[in-house]
Amino acid sequence: MARSSAGTTALAGIALAVVVALAGCVPGAPTPVPSGMAAGPSSSPTPTAPAEPVLVEGGTAAENSAYFDKVNSEYFTRIGGMGTSAQLIDNLIAAGFRKQDLEVTGDRTSIDLEADSLIFSVRLKGECLIGDYQRPTGYSSMVAPLLGTGGCLIGTTVPIG
Repeated sequence: MARSSAGTTALAGIALAVVVALAGCVPGAPTPVPSGMAAGPSSSPTPTAPAEPVLVEGGTAAENSAYFDKVNSEYFTRIGGMGTSAQLIDNLIAAGFRKQDLEVTGDRTSIDLEADSLIFSVRLKGECLIGDYQRPTGYSSMVAPLLGTGGCLIGTTVPIG
């Protein structure tokens, strides 16, 4: 009987080891979901349209760059081309830029031909928003540092009245 008791004890130990090992394979109670979250696929937020650029009064050139581009792109689309220096300056003033901060090149060459491009700028907090309209490529812009002269453009500009 001693033999059979030792065999029974060995079998019981093996059975217990198998039960313990298999216990990890059996699903237990469901994992609780943290409060405030729903179980299942997560819902993504509804996309919203980006905010329309606006003039940032007293802002930097970088802060007003998107607004400058919007104003100029709409102007050149409406005009259907370059227009004149005076029309461009009037449009920038109507959009809220200060006249004393503006510079523009002439829309006529020195031999009275229509210029191929207009370059214009706005001084803002020691920086410049510089726009350029070239035929036939269109409008482009950049933010640049203020020149040592205190202006944004090099060369001859048109007096703004």
